[in-house]
Amino acid sequence: MSQPVGNPNDYCYRHPDRRSFILCQRCGRTVCTECQVQAAVGVQCPECVREANKAIPKVRRPLRFGRGSATPVTYAIMAVNAVVFGVNFLTTGIFSGGLMYQLFVYVPAATGVEPWRMMTSVFLHTQFLHILFNLYTLWIFGRMLEQSLGKARFLALYLISGFAGSVAVLLIDPTGGVLGASGAVFGLFGAFAVVQRRLGGNSVQILVVVGLNLAIGFIIPGIAWEAHVGGLLAGAAVAAVLLATRERRQRSLQIAGIVGIAVLLVATTVLTVLAR
Repeated sequence: MSQPVGNPNDYCYRHPDRRSFILCQRCGRTVCTECQVQAAVGVQCPECVREANKAIPKVRRPLRFGRGSATPVTYAIMAVNAVVFGVNFLTTGIFSGGLMYQLFVYVPAATGVEPWRMMTSVFLHTQFLHILFNLYTLWIFGRMLEQSLGKARFLALYLISGFAGSVAVLLIDPTGGVLGASGAVFGLFGAFAVVQRRLGGNSVQILVVVGLNLAIGFIIPGIAWEAHVGGLLAGAAVAAVLLATRERRQRSLQIAGIVGIAVLLVATTVLTVLAR
């Protein structure tokens, strides 16, 4: 290798055979054209750039499973709930049973002969305040989760949570009945809390919201708190599976995990009905 002639400070500190009169703006060392990194003012050497990058706080990227920011599934679910409520209201009036009530309400005692009611009841409401609360909550949390998880994953989360709410009622209060999207909504609460914690965000607020709503279910009579608990646990479980299988190569494992949760709920239902 050729040796520099003259003042050694006039040669690149990384390439002693290359003469340069350009200095790094941070450390003052001479850098050749190959080593220069353009800065806001002047140039810097690679070492200074590396050190500067280490000092920049790392920002967590939003959790993204799906593509785009549209939320058609959330709005479709809201529309179905509204239409069912409207039909029931127009045919029988408010605060009464009605045609839709007779068709869709879930009665655990009838699970063996009409198991589909465990899902249809999730879309049935008979009171204004009930549906307004559920639709408002779905509008807030549903859109955020659908944007993060994607349409198919969000739909699976919602339906599994709603089904889990019915399963919990079957297990804990088999003599009663249940209707409403509250189990599915609490599933969104559980999923959102898990996602927030995974992203390192402040989950205190969502935990407070969940705690208050659970408390209301225990305090006020006539509220199926069993469905709330079942939906909450199922939603958290689905979110945990999704977070653990985020990589594209884990897609099959992710599907297997979600299907596994659904199969477990179905098996629990079948075994409970047979045992009674």
